[in-house]
Amino acid sequence: MTMSNSVLLVLSLLLGIGNYADIRFFFVYGVVDEYRRYDFPSEFVFGAGTSAYQVEGAVQEDGRSLSIWDTFAHSGVPWYNGENGDVAIDGYHKYKEDIELMADTGLEAYRFSISWSRLIPNGRGSINVKGLQFYNDFINRLIAHEPHVTLHHFDLPQILEDEYGGWISRKSVKDFVAYADVCFREFGDRVLHWTTFNEANIFALFGYDYGYSPPGRCSSPFGTNCSKGDSTSEPYLVAHHLLLAHASTVRLYHRKYKAMQQGFIGINVLGFWFEPYTNTTEDVKAAQRANDFYLGWFLNPLVNGDYPEIVKKNAGNRIPTFTKLQLERIKGSFDFLGINHYSTLYVKDNPMSLETDTRDAIADMAVTYKFRTTGGENFPTQFPMAPLSLQKLLNYVKEEYGNPPIYIHENGQKQPHNVTLMDTPRVEYLHAYIGALLDALRNGSNTKGYFVWSFLDLFEATGGFTYGFGLYYVDLDDKEFTRYPKLSAHWYANFLKGNVGPVPIRYTNTRRR
Repeated sequence: MTMSNSVLLVLSLLLGIGNYADIRFFFVYGVVDEYRRYDFPSEFVFGAGTSAYQVEGAVQEDGRSLSIWDTFAHSGVPWYNGENGDVAIDGYHKYKEDIELMADTGLEAYRFSISWSRLIPNGRGSINVKGLQFYNDFINRLIAHEPHVTLHHFDLPQILEDEYGGWISRKSVKDFVAYADVCFREFGDRVLHWTTFNEANIFALFGYDYGYSPPGRCSSPFGTNCSKGDSTSEPYLVAHHLLLAHASTVRLYHRKYKAMQQGFIGINVLGFWFEPYTNTTEDVKAAQRANDFYLGWFLNPLVNGDYPEIVKKNAGNRIPTFTKLQLERIKGSFDFLGINHYSTLYVKDNPMSLETDTRDAIADMAVTYKFRTTGGENFPTQFPMAPLSLQKLLNYVKEEYGNPPIYIHENGQKQPHNVTLMDTPRVEYLHAYIGALLDALRNGSNTKGYFVWSFLDLFEATGGFTYGFGLYYVDLDDKEFTRYPKLSAHWYANFLKGNVGPVPIRYTNTRRR
């Protein structure tokens, strides 16, 4: 229904919103259309992010070995359209220029990942000197833009996958902790924010249930292009090992490095916000169940000391159990929690899925996903605008998990690659979600920072180069992989300089190379 102009005008006067456009924005998105950088706490950080495989390229250069993402990208999965990260956007050779762009944009922090297979090509043992030199130089040049480092971003060394099955084996825990130890020792004097795993819940689901991301393990009828794996049990097993590896790594950092380095360590999950499709009791319970399976699967052990009861009940003997000592070490094993958030999913109760004998984690959830779009968004080409979902998600974490320190590690809008530098939908999206974040802070959320995904257009995990999230466009047809600032880069730079959020867009001195 379209609200009349006269009604909008009256409401703008009643609510004290001084701009007619602002009231329309408020009613469509639920957040007021004006704020500045200084409305956020001074210690709050704004940044942007990428990951190693998605930007670096140089996959077999200077001693790097292959990762499971390399193998997966070359396996012929149709959603990559024959593309891969062999060259990606040549970040391995263009990192100095990219750091200059960060300075131009005014980034306060930058989130990136270290390639395990570049630093320790055999997965354990000897350090690759050239890999060490690369990351040392990168971090040294980056230091003005607070480094936030992820240790594992879907890219376990392939050699460990071949040797013992990677994360389906408990052996992965020991090797990961040893790798993390090297990173803390070599880089911890300059890196104060560490994340063990990116989207740990999605890595387990997409990599071992759907087969939609590395290492592409799944079983019929649940996954896509399944040739190996077991969708009914492996996601739970992998998640279990990720939690054990995370807790052991945090324990190592706290005991060996924290006193000297004064850093912080946490883990990252993807947080959809689940809304009931209808207001029925069944759908409301379904939304809570979906939150338990997606967020609670990892956050409940970390905060409360075990998996959610509904997850244990529905998964039965397919989900491993923790020993008493393991639970003691997992509970509280974080200094912060990282959340990636993009949009809302609507769910409807689906009790019939529990009546099948063979179930995966999605069937255990007993929900059916429903999609709703508003305002003409072309989903899935773009995410539907639902900024209140971020506010609700942060409030949920505050209420359910004791208001832990939170970083929004990823938030952004996708658009088809090669469209235009005038990415107005992305500007609208970022402005709305940052406004919702401000509302959440004012309501008591303990959120410490926000990172746009992504700083540059890059090789996306679920679409290759088909679409991009970047503040900067990368010309893939140019052998120099030239970077160009989009409207969103100028908007974000303008915001970080302390100017008013959405308009006017004041173009900064961001370089056009």
